[in-house]
Amino acid sequence: MRWMGGRQSENVEDRRGLGVPLVAGGGLGTIVLIVLALFFGLDPSVILQGGDGPPVPQQQAPSASSAGGDQMRDFVATVLADTEDTWHELFREMDREYREPRLVLFNTAVQSACGVAGSATGPFYCPQDQKVYLDLDFFRALRERFRAPGDFAQAYVIAHEVGHHVQKLLGISDVVMAERRRGGVDANAASVRLELQADCLAGVWGYHADRTRHILEAGDVEEALGAAAAIGDDRLQRQAGGRVAPESFTHGTSEQRVRWFTRGIESGDLRECDTFRAGI
Repeated sequence: MRWMGGRQSENVEDRRGLGVPLVAGGGLGTIVLIVLALFFGLDPSVILQGGDGPPVPQQQAPSASSAGGDQMRDFVATVLADTEDTWHELFREMDREYREPRLVLFNTAVQSACGVAGSATGPFYCPQDQKVYLDLDFFRALRERFRAPGDFAQAYVIAHEVGHHVQKLLGISDVVMAERRRGGVDANAASVRLELQADCLAGVWGYHADRTRHILEAGDVEEALGAAAAIGDDRLQRQAGGRVAPESFTHGTSEQRVRWFTRGIESGDLRECDTFRAGI
């Protein structure tokens, strides 16, 4: 991926090294998240089992001053800037205004408007404060534990979380949450459709970023597809040693995640990302 020398976003908030204490056994942060999950009609086990990625081993992430730390921050800031450029343009085409999210880098634990979350939550988007939260150690887990290496695999993760912000700005996630509260939709099924749409939106970003700024190199798309496949619900459940339980899916199967990212990056068209009307 050609990212070095690109514009860096000013919306990166580096909280690494600041740490938020978590009470043993989950503590108040977990309780807050479970209450929010119940309020929004989510299965609390989704919170307990992790956010938008698989559980990350509890290791200390590299600080900003450690080897490679600054480069990783630069990478995140550059990818975030590229998503900003793409979504500003696409929103202008829809006669809408794109409000940029902030991205918070943390390690160990972080306080968000959605409660306190630990590294095991994985990357997540909090709609209450419209911020993306990322522990850089997730990229290490993606590379070493889930065998999905590559800078574009990492960019896909960031673009997926930004996709949730796009859903928030377009009102999609609010509609789904309202339906959940009314009991009009199955919480897990709705979550899967939201996540697959975020995968598709990540692909839409990749399409336009490459068409206008030529960021892709040979093998980059395969890296993103490898990451999408690595964190499918079915594969994670198999790796955990349990049975594959479709009724408990929250993000979609590996095949679904690959297919919807592919749909976005091949078409570049938001209209192709309607997971709520299409068969998934």
